[in-house]
Amino acid sequence: MIEQIILVDQQDREIGQAEKIDAHKRGLLHRAFSVFIFHTNSAGEHELLLQQRQLGKYHCGGLWSNTCCGHPRVGEEIVAAGQRRLQEEMGIKIKLRNQAVFHYMVKLNNGLIENEIDHVLIGDHQNEEIKINPSEVADYCWIKLSELRANLINCGDKYTPWLAQAFSLTGQDINRA
Repeated sequence: MIEQIILVDQQDREIGQAEKIDAHKRGLLHRAFSVFIFHTNSAGEHELLLQQRQLGKYHCGGLWSNTCCGHPRVGEEIVAAGQRRLQEEMGIKIKLRNQAVFHYMVKLNNGLIENEIDHVLIGDHQNEEIKINPSEVADYCWIKLSELRANLINCGDKYTPWLAQAFSLTGQDINRA
């Protein structure tokens, strides 16, 4: 199946469609989302659910990233798309809310270009069982926000290029222990 993504202008208005890989080869501006799922552990510490992208992903394979991300389908609402992808990748159903929107562009090592209007979607984990899709996700972990902050500073190359910027828009205090 050829996946179509939504091309947008700088104001996130739909201007067309393109095949996903072709859009990334050409660096076309398109709509995307990044999902962040939080919880409070038994010690009262706030944590974020990270996933390690499967090595075979078309870009950033093996890197750690936010809970999941993707592109809405043509005609699909952004929150519904995030909830669909969260279930497809992590096997969990959680109500999401649209927290923020930002633009980023990065040239990836494999020649592809991420040029996205990215919607930051957040949700709260309430002990739902996580069942990763091994064709999408290599591993997952819960990480304390303070530990994530330190990791992004000290070993940022282990994380996807959009993670720090998207996380800064979640409304979570990254300095909490």
